[in-house]
Formats: sequence, structure tokens, C-alpha cells
Amino acid sequence: MSDTEILRELAQRYLDACHHPVQNERRDLWRRHNSLQPTRPLIYLRAFAWKEMPQSRCHCQDAFYRSWEDFFRRHLFWDSLDDDSIFEPWITVPAAHRCTGWGVDIPRKRSADPRGSFKIDYPLKQLEDIDKLRPPQHDIDAAETERRAQRLHDAIGDLIMINVDRGPAYRSWSADISTDLGYLRGIEHFMLDMTDNPAWLHRLVRCMSTGIKRTHDQAEARGHWSLSAHQNQAMPYATELADPAPNTDGVSRKQLWYFAAAQEFACVSPAMHDEFLLQYQLPIIAAFGLSAYGCCEDLTHKIDMLRQIPNLRRIAVSPFADTARCAEQIGTDYVISYRPSPTDMVGYGFDTSRIRSILKRDLTACRGCHVDITLKDVETVEGDTERIRAWTRLTRRIIDDVWGG
Repeated sequence: MSDTEILRELAQRYLDACHHPVQNERRDLWRRHNSLQPTRPLIYLRAFAWKEMPQSRCHCQDAFYRSWEDFFRRHLFWDSLDDDSIFEPWITVPAAHRCTGWGVDIPRKRSADPRGSFKIDYPLKQLEDIDKLRPPQHDIDAAETERRAQRLHDAIGDLIMINVDRGPAYRSWSADISTDLGYLRGIEHFMLDMTDNPAWLHRLVRCMSTGIKRTHDQAEARGHWSLSAHQNQAMPYATELADPAPNTDGVSRKQLWYFAAAQEFACVSPAMHDEFLLQYQLPIIAAFGLSAYGCCEDLTHKIDMLRQIPNLRRIAVSPFADTARCAEQIGTDYVISYRPSPTDMVGYGFDTSRIRSILKRDLTACRGCHVDITLKDVETVEGDTERIRAWTRLTRRIIDDVWGG
């Protein structure tokens, strides 16, 4: 089969999954759940060791087409796992941005293992290096963006909607300040700066916050935010906001979900987290309709601090957090995005008694709250093609046991 034939066959199968009636049932569940209405705990499979699955093998020769082949194959496999994820009947081509990063090189020294870690050579070694930073701008290469979209449209555009996302480059990890602060200065250095160079650190974080918000303002002024730009590390539905939709440029940020995190601040006190990060995140987050906060960092002792976020709706409860203590503080004020350890769940064998013990303990602590379960950061399932599917089935049974079928 040619590359185009492969894509067309997969696109049709993906559309069939998107149009299954269960998708609308899930949309209704997530709308109600994210709007703090009672539902059963929902399950979201954010990762499932995809590269270990035989289904991940791609056949397209062209690298551009192969990336979309991987998208379709991954989502078709994901659909077979029967969680509560929603699959939308379009595919999104991101715009080509001319301005990304902060104008300085951030070299990475990688390990020999393709899946291994890396060490960054932080560019802000001296305090005066701050003057090397480039203020970010929202700048799209329209011709390149159109070329990418047209190429995909020529291959499968008669089968599936091609959505173009012209939103700013500075979103998610490029916009939570925390991530790039770690890349630019280094966690070990900015933690010392909090006491040794506080005025300088305030200047740096203020510069980043102002620059990120500028790109958001510029994108909105040019009509480049769309309803496909929702982000909340789950399914971005809520009764208060319009549903995700393709090619709907011209919406305001108040119509969208926003996501921010602070993983690099995991070991920072609530007071210093508030002073050196959250106060600079707030102007960015507050411009949106609803927001979600947190990824893998432990927020157990920072729930009260997060109540400053005016549009906060979802809080991550990571594997490192005290789930019971978080649930006690959050109550029914926000959605609990509960994230059990992927290692304990599926990473080393599949011990049903271990899984049941952990999930029953934590879900019991969250009973009466608005909670969903995210399985994420799954690096390995030891090549077991059925382990995630079995975990989903077991988790549904545990939910029924704890919540009542």
C-alpha cells in the first residue's frame, strides 16, 4: 500500500471510532463531572507504553505521513482499551511558529540510551546572562502552516476534517514558567536564588510571565485562539464552556480551559512557591475561562495557596501526594485529578491485590468528592499487550465496589 492508502484506511477506522455513540455518552459525563455535578469516577488513560505495543509499528515511508500514521494507530489502540477518553472527529495541524524559546541555546547532554535522561547546560550561568533573553512574540509562518495543512488535506481531507491550530507557541510546558525556568537557570540554582538573589529572580520570572502573556494577548488580538485550544490534562468539557471544535478561530480565552503546573517547585515551600511562581502565573491563568493545575508535583500542602486562582476547577493529586489529605482539603470545591503511581499499577507485573489495595484506599478517601483517575507516565508494561486493558477492567470493578455500581 502507498503512504496515502495507509493513511486513508486508518483515518476511516479512526472516524468510525469517533462516531460511536459512546463518545457522546462520555462527553455528557465529562461535562457534568468538570462542572462539579455528581458522576462516577472517570478513567483517563494518558499513557500506555505505546512503543512497546506491536500495533505501534508504522509503514509509511514519508516522515510527515508516518507521524500521522502513528497518531491514528495510537488512537485506535487507545480506543480498544475502553477508558472514558473522547476521540474527536478531526485532526489538528499545529501552526509553524517563528518565535519559540527564549533566544538562548539550551544544550542537552543525552545518555546513550534512546529512552534515557539528559543533563542541561543551563544558559543563565551568571546573573548578567538574563540580558541575553529574547522577549517572545506570537509570530506564525503562514506559508509553512498552509503547506503542512494542504499536504494533509490532499491525502485525507475528503475523509476527515483538518483543523489548523494557530494558537501561540507558549502554552502548557512552554507557558507555566516553571518548566522553562528549570531549563534556563536550573532547579538547584533558582532554589538558591530565592534567598541569595531574590530581586534578580523576581526580575527573571516577571520577564517570563510578561512575555508569555504578551503572546496570548497577541494571539487573541489576531483571532488565533480557537475551540480546539482547550487544555486541562483530561477531557476539556464543561457546561460553562463551549465544547472543543475545529477551525473556530476568533474565540476569547474566557471561552477556553487552561493548564498550568509547577513540577520544578515540588520541593519549594508554599510561601516561596506563591511568591516566586504563582503570583506570576496568575495573570496568565486568570485570562481563561476554567483552569487545571498540577502534574506530577506534590500539592498536598499547597491546596490553600491554589485557592487564589479565580477560575480553578481541577487539581492534580500526584503519586507523591497524600491523597487522603488532599481530598479532605479539596472536598467538593474542585475536581480531584487522582494519579496513582504507574509503576505500582502496571510497571512491574500485574498484581491485582496490590492494585486493588492502593485504589480502594485512595478512592475511599475521595468518596463524596468529584474525582477522576489518570494513568500517566507509563514507561513500560514489560511488553504485556493486555496489561493496560486488564487494569482498566479491574479499576472499573474497584470503582463499583467503592462507589457502588
